[in-house]
Formats: sequence, C-alpha cells, structure tokens
Amino acid sequence: MNSAIPPMLYRRLGRTGLEVSAISLGSWATFGECVDDDTTAAVLDLAYARGVNLFDCAETYARGAAEAALGRAFRRLGWPRETFLVSGKVFWGVHGRRPNTWGLSRKHVFEGCDATLRRLGLDYLDLFFCHRYDENVPLVETVRAMSDLVRQGKILHWGTSEWSTFQIREACRIARADGFVPPQVEQVQYNFLTRDKVEGEMRELKADVGIGLAVWSPLAYGLFAGRYDDGEPQNGRLDLRKYAWLREAALGSEEADVLQRVRAVNALAREIGTTPSRMALAWVLRNPDVDTAITGASSPNQLRDTLGALAIVERIDDGLSQRIEVALGRTGGAPERSNAIRELAAPPDVLQQ
Repeated sequence: MNSAIPPMLYRRLGRTGLEVSAISLGSWATFGECVDDDTTAAVLDLAYARGVNLFDCAETYARGAAEAALGRAFRRLGWPRETFLVSGKVFWGVHGRRPNTWGLSRKHVFEGCDATLRRLGLDYLDLFFCHRYDENVPLVETVRAMSDLVRQGKILHWGTSEWSTFQIREACRIARADGFVPPQVEQVQYNFLTRDKVEGEMRELKADVGIGLAVWSPLAYGLFAGRYDDGEPQNGRLDLRKYAWLREAALGSEEADVLQRVRAVNALAREIGTTPSRMALAWVLRNPDVDTAITGASSPNQLRDTLGALAIVERIDDGLSQRIEVALGRTGGAPERSNAIRELAAPPDVLQQ
C-alpha cells in the first residue's frame, strides 16, 4: 500500500471564521495515560507537519493528565500559537462527583476552563465544549457562562457535545433572546455503526443555524482498525478491563452480529487495496456536513495510516458506498447500533469521551 501522505484538506468550521483540518487529533485514552511524553511529542510533531491544526482534549481525560501532557508537548515543540487550534471540554471534572466539581454550573464552567488553561499552559482555547447536557443546571446559566468566557477572551468559540438538536436549538434561542454568544459547534459520534443522528436531524440543524460538526470515534472505538478480525487483540481498548463499560456500549448484546459486520467491512477495505482504518475515516470525511473528524493515535506509525485516508476520500463513490452498505447489512434499512454511551452515567473512576 502506498505510504505517502497526501496534503491535508481544510474546511470552514460551521459559520465561524476558523479553517480546520479535516482530520483532527484527539487525546482520549492515549496522552497522559498510556503514551509517554516522547511519543506524545512525536505524534503531535508528525500531525502538525502533515497539516493537522486542531488538537482536542477534555478535563476528564486521564483526570487532567492528558491536558498536562499536551501542554508539555506544545512547549517542547514551540509552534507559533496562531498556527494551531486547541479545543477543551467541561463537564465531568477531575475530582469525581463532589458538589460543584462537575457539570455545567457557572462555577464549574469558569473553574474548569481556568484549570484547563493552566494544564495546557495556554492563554485561551479556540473551542470549548459542554461535554454533555446538564439536566440539573438552568440552561440559561450555562449559556451565559460560556458567553462570558468568550467575552473575557478565555475562549474564542463554544460548542456542545452529544446534545440533542432540541437542546442546541434552545441554547441558540436563549442566546438570541438575551444577547449571549450562541453555541457554534456540536461534537458528535459518527462512524459506520452510529450515523443516523448526523445524517438526519443534525443535517437539518446545520442548515438552519449553521452549527459546525466535529465528529468523534470515526473508527468506532477501533473496531474498524482491523484489530478484531482474527479473534481478540491484545492491545484493543475494548478488551481492557477498565473499559468493560465501553465494550458494552459499543457492542451490547449484539456482539457477534456487530463483529461479523465489522469484519465484512474490513475485508472490503483490504479487497480494494487500503486499510480498514483508512476506508472508515475516508467514508466519514466524504460527508460534506462533517467539518472535521477527531481521531486518536498512540504512535507516529498509527497516525501515518490514519492520515492516508485523505488519499481515498474521492474513491468513496456511489458504487463503493453501496458495497459498504451491503457489508454492514443496511440495505434493508437496518437501524444503527444504539449509542448507549450517551445514556451512561460516568463511573467515578472511568474516563468518558
């Protein structure tokens, strides 16, 4: 397979003025946890050299250690701040569920943002996401707090992650009515197995209010990286004991059926002369509603394979798309896997996307 990495594609992020790389680099379950500082710097250095300009994190990843690892890498690499974007997320906190240390109250939104900036060693964030919706806090309080952070210059834009379209519309309505800055980006899961929200209601929302789409888990927690094609891998995230909850969310009671479909799609990728991860990511990127796809990498070699998806985006034509649908068993209108992770309460000692 050709190892050359094609030029990066850039897209406008919703109706913001930001140009974002089609592939962004995330940090969940890698940096600050199972990847050392030298490897972290090497992965970021390669990403930056190949045109990746958005680096995504969250306060809860490795309980703040992922942000700290990114901060050390930024200082080590010394990139000009105007040449890259950083996104953070607030909700789960780093102290478990002690009162006021998690959620979307004004107190935690402000203190979470300040803590993230300290760990990253930055003066501001380009994007700051509400990591989940908080049923316990008045929405107007959250919208006001995020708007105030924009006006204070601590963040440039704010967004949501895994909010319903009704919740996003309501936040926009409040912002318009009260003169606050509205959310401008939604971060949502999108891959072969979880797709109906992006291809349905989010498409309408994007057209109505111009919300940008940053999608996560394009490889479905590594299922479409080819690791599960020959039994159980030794390094698969879904097979680690600490992520037993994630395996249930991704596979549930339909594990055998899901893995059969995954293997069929991965076999198709190899048949057309590419890797499963490249085809899975290229399929995500071929959707014009997707502004950027956030994916992870624990080594430069893994990132090189991921970036190779840029070379085959145009190959995902109607014919290949139909073959993918057949492999997924969706030709009869089969529903997507239920995204149970959206409904799970975060265990106190487990990291959430």
